[in-house]
Parts: sequence; structure tokens; C-alpha cells
Amino acid sequence: MKRKQFILKTILGAGSIITLPVFGFAKKSPSLIDPLPSEKVKEFVIAGHTDLDKVKKMLEEMPGLLYATWDWGGGDFETALEGAGHMGNKEIANHLISKGARTNLFVLTMLGKTELVKGYLEIYPEYLTARGPHGLTLLHHANKGGEQAKELSYYLQSKGLTETFMKL
Repeated sequence: MKRKQFILKTILGAGSIITLPVFGFAKKSPSLIDPLPSEKVKEFVIAGHTDLDKVKKMLEEMPGLLYATWDWGGGDFETALEGAGHMGNKEIANHLISKGARTNLFVLTMLGKTELVKGYLEIYPEYLTARGPHGLTLLHHANKGGEQAKELSYYLQSKGLTETFMKL
């Protein structure tokens, strides 16, 4: 028996819980393993589309919502940031990103991050036909980005993207 196995068996055999954290067997805090309440996740994702004040308030109360994803069904998943993205809500999108929200190419397109989006699409051109939440395309997001994303809108169209919605 190896020394480490002997020590672990001795500790476990003696029923000593106190020394277990030293060996990495500490019980996880319930807050780290309990899922977020689904009604709060849905409420937060909906707020992410248009309601900055509610987004801020909910994040103060439950910071984990920043990374939460709502399943609308049929493979249609969405975060609050993605809701802001397809609505063209730059203020909410920038606020969530400033808090550490994980962004994606759809949101970056809406925000007019031309160099990032073009660079990605040059490496992965098949992503031109990717669909975001609700089947919305990169072109939809570029059009929602207004003046800031106009160059991307033209670029996407020059690559042959014509539809702003694709059925899931």
C-alpha cells in the first residue's frame, strides 16, 4: 500500500472529517452546486432584452445570473447578453460585458467589432450561416447594430448572407 493510500484509509477509517479538507475532500458549498431558480433565470434573460435597471438589480441580488442560459425549447438557448444582442441594445450588452459576461460573435457583430468578426469569419467562414438565439443570423445582429455595425452588414452581404432569420 502506498503512503498516500495508507494515510487516506487511516483517516477515513477513523471517521475524521476534520482533516479531509487537507486532502481536497472538502464538501462543496450548497451555493456552488445548487442550480439557480429557473424562474429567476428566465426573468433575467427577458430583462436582458430591454430593461437595464432590472438587469442591474437582479445581478446585485444574484450575481450568478450573469452566466445563466434559458432554454426556450427546441435547441433555442439564450443568455441576457444574447437577448441584448439581437435587440440591438448596446447599453445592456456593454454593461453585461463589463461585468464579465461571456460574449459571442453575434453580440460582437451587433456592437460593430468589425476586426474581430471579420478575423473570425476569415478563419471559420462556415460560421457565416450560424444561427444565434431564435434562429437569428449574424446579418440580423449587424442590422440591429445600426451605424456602428453598418460595415459588418455590408461585409456579411458581400459574403452571400441575405437572410436575417433562419428557421431552427
